[in-house]
Amino acid sequence: MAPVPSEVTGLLKRWSAGDESARDQLIPLVYERLRELARQRLRGASGENSLNTTGLVHETYIRLVDAPQVNLPDRAHFLALVSEVMRNLLIDRVRARMAAKRGNGHAPVELTETLFVADENLESVTELDEALSRLESVSPRQALLLQHRYFGGLSLEECAAAAGISLATLKRELRSARAWLALELAGEGPH
Repeated sequence: MAPVPSEVTGLLKRWSAGDESARDQLIPLVYERLRELARQRLRGASGENSLNTTGLVHETYIRLVDAPQVNLPDRAHFLALVSEVMRNLLIDRVRARMAAKRGNGHAPVELTETLFVADENLESVTELDEALSRLESVSPRQALLLQHRYFGGLSLEECAAAAGISLATLKRELRSARAWLALELAGEGPH
């Protein structure tokens, strides 16, 4: 049974106010959604056998527990935070694996809804992360929207809610961000 939105929002507000018991009550309510997000990130990752869906969710939870203070007024903001944590976890794992595999060739990365981390695209994932960091300096909101959509697996509606923008604006911003990122990854953008 899906949690009642007002129940989740109430727990998020209590957690934001410093009530750790609210966080502990919240996680079981949203656990399946977190697993769905993690599953999307790891789908088809044949070379990724050191981290499974449950592992990604649990590592995300550990990082959330260690977060000093959170400001989560609603479910969309919570999912946005989770997407950022998952992105950081996956990038950290890629960097660690790349350090162990220096000298490997790399293939171009294509930004798709099912971006995953596998041995054959480790360097591409770090290139994508670096390009997203450059985009953040040009357009922080567009970088955040891409992060939520592709690393966090948020739906269009969840992304729009987390950013506080309309669905039409979100779609326009994503089109622009993807175009900028495509040029950047192709080596045609200004560095």
